[in-house]
Amino acid sequence: MIQELRNPFGRVFLTIDVDDKNKWVHVNWMGYLTEENIKTGAAAYTNALAEAGYKCVLNDTRLIVGGWDHSLEWVLNDWAPKAARAGLKYFAMITTPETFGGSTAHNFYSNLKSFQAQVFDDKSKAEDWLRQYSFS
Repeated sequence: MIQELRNPFGRVFLTIDVDDKNKWVHVNWMGYLTEENIKTGAAAYTNALAEAGYKCVLNDTRLIVGGWDHSLEWVLNDWAPKAARAGLKYFAMITTPETFGGSTAHNFYSNLKSFQAQVFDDKSKAEDWLRQYSFS
């Protein structure tokens, strides 16, 4: 079952799908992301990951508008260590290069210390990379 999170205007900003076939949590961000959206969404999919007992996240950011630099410090210093304690070991981020979101993704990847992450611009390559860990 796919969980949808909505902003105060009723628009979906995140879908969370616990993918039992691939043994990962697939999240799809969309629209403009506020700091509150990011905090709420990250907590929700981290809980889904812990409940499923998985260690991999497929994080798709291709549909976001703008960047999320406003939350990068929180993501790196607060969320990432908590997510690692919840079981996250491998994180595949799909992004669109040459966008503000893609730029933030690069900064995230460059400064992350809590778990292994790779940034991709192709969903099938991200899935291939993640599969090598999800079944091990």
